[in-house]
Amino acid sequence: MILYHLAAITIAYIIDFFIGDPPNWPHPVRWIGMMITFFEKRWNKGKSKQRKGVGMLLFILLVVYFIVLTLVLGGYWLHPFVGVLVESIIISTTIAQKSLKGASLEVYQPLMKGDLTEARRKLSYIVGRDTTALDEGEIARGTIETVAENTSDGVTAPMFWALIGGAPLAMVYRATNTCDSMVGHMNERYKEYGWASAKWDDVMNWIPSRLTGIIMLLGKRPERTGFRKAWSILFRDAKKHPSPNSGWGEAAVAAILGIQLGGINYYKGIVSNRAKMGDPIQPIEAEHILKANSILNKTVLLFLLLLWIGGMLLDLAVTWFESSIFI
Repeated sequence: MILYHLAAITIAYIIDFFIGDPPNWPHPVRWIGMMITFFEKRWNKGKSKQRKGVGMLLFILLVVYFIVLTLVLGGYWLHPFVGVLVESIIISTTIAQKSLKGASLEVYQPLMKGDLTEARRKLSYIVGRDTTALDEGEIARGTIETVAENTSDGVTAPMFWALIGGAPLAMVYRATNTCDSMVGHMNERYKEYGWASAKWDDVMNWIPSRLTGIIMLLGKRPERTGFRKAWSILFRDAKKHPSPNSGWGEAAVAAILGIQLGGINYYKGIVSNRAKMGDPIQPIEAEHILKANSILNKTVLLFLLLLWIGGMLLDLAVTWFESSIFI
């Protein structure tokens, strides 16, 4: 079964690389978002908000898991090829490499033309911070941080869980991530109701985020410093991020490019002083957006290779164990 998962992940990667998520196509995340909104309007009030949030998360994850499991098992019941194809299509909807690159280029293009107003507008689509007063370097920083953080959230993490449990677990990851994005905020409205979503998202991202940061450094030679210094920056700064996982991608990209991410952001006029990632060896420029995308591409390919190596070794170990039992 592991080999089927690996084949499905690889085909899913190819589908996303060339097709991505066409805006007019139906997408599972939209349906998941509709369920989250349905429950949030009804349950995020009154007493026991935390327990209601736990119930919402469990219900959505179970529904998603069993729907996808039914589709996948039905495919494999017809024929292994059909099963792999069904898994591939479903897993491809959990991967967002093409969309992530496209969103960053939507900011990069007007930025290179000197149209800061348009670049700020495009950046506002992918970040939560205020963008109306940002200069070129800050616009580029916000874009690079988005690519760095979402390399794991949007690409490698669902691939990791697809190896562990196929399309059903990949979609459970995407549902968890969507719950966290919509209700996992530490503000007055969501801090109780979204607690479970935020914590479970942290759990599911713990291993993939660290693997991703490490693979980033393995796949791309640091531009302005040596490997030893880059590794030092990664392990020094990754833990500074308010999220236990997001800092790994940001610190790795900062170390590779010789730039400093993090710093002052504004959210609805309220200042937020984010921990700084990396050393300011050179100023952040628009071209660093393209370099961040290059890191994204190489990281995903290396991650896929790592999944194949790990999956093959695991399959051999399982086969050896099963054969030794019956000897």
